[in-house]
Amino acid sequence: MQNNTKILITGGTGFIGYHLAKKCLDLNWSVTSVSIHKPKKIRKLIGVNYLIFDISKKKNLISKLSKNYDYVVNLAGYVDHSHKTKTMKSHFDGCKNLAKFFLYTNIKKFIQIGSSIEYGTKKSPQFENSKITKKTNSIYGDAKLLGTKFLLSLNKRNNFPVTILRLYLVYGPKQDVNRIIPFTIFNAIQNKKFDCSAGNQIRDFIYIDDLINVMIKIIKNNQLNGEIFNIGSGKTTSIKKLILKICKLSKGGYPQFGKIPLRKDEIIKLYPLLSKIKKSIPWRAKVSLDLGLKKTIRSFKKNYKS
Repeated sequence: MQNNTKILITGGTGFIGYHLAKKCLDLNWSVTSVSIHKPKKIRKLIGVNYLIFDISKKKNLISKLSKNYDYVVNLAGYVDHSHKTKTMKSHFDGCKNLAKFFLYTNIKKFIQIGSSIEYGTKKSPQFENSKITKKTNSIYGDAKLLGTKFLLSLNKRNNFPVTILRLYLVYGPKQDVNRIIPFTIFNAIQNKKFDCSAGNQIRDFIYIDDLINVMIKIIKNNQLNGEIFNIGSGKTTSIKKLILKICKLSKGGYPQFGKIPLRKDEIIKLYPLLSKIKKSIPWRAKVSLDLGLKKTIRSFKKNYKS
């Protein structure tokens, strides 16, 4: 039986959106998803109200969306960041439209999913201080940063109940094969050769269950409004070690290190300081990289075929 809690998840058909929606259904919440595409078969959930439209177009929200929600989580955004106009419109205009739409309503919490890229050239471990970066090295980072600044201004002027989460690298079951972990698993379980960079980059990977658990805690906490929080595992690894670990656990795959050059805007060391989130709520990431990879590999063997 559903309780009266209603949550809206924009980008609800994506990887994180799917897992968040699934958790909310487990909590017996009423879940509405907004996205520009219907959910893939492996990420379609019975019980979710799927709405298909583009939030970067203001008239769509006015004509197709109710204002009667307790919580709003903004995960929407164009995935291919090489298209500058679409990236800016989806990640900034969409965020701005959504916040304005719910500005004078009774929502308890607006969660904005930001990015570690918002820190620009700040050295790792990156931390949430009061001085916000002026500009990043990418159009995606700039769009997310503009969204952060706009939302914080609404909080300051109108007491808008927003909390911003700057995510590091999230992975887990049912993720699309366009990120480093699923890409490597996909090739490794088929025992294929695959090109990759030299793998010197240092990253923080957080398993999806750990992310969803902290998101639910933040959603329910009304003391964290107007704040930015880094979200990661607190553990780092090099991309090369990660790829070799996946191949070992998958018992296959032949990574061709050094075949792909680094992007011009590539950040070599990217990982967070997590003291702020740990002081604010009782939470820490619990799933080790080894365990998270094993779970993800099992899922990919079940759900993806060559």
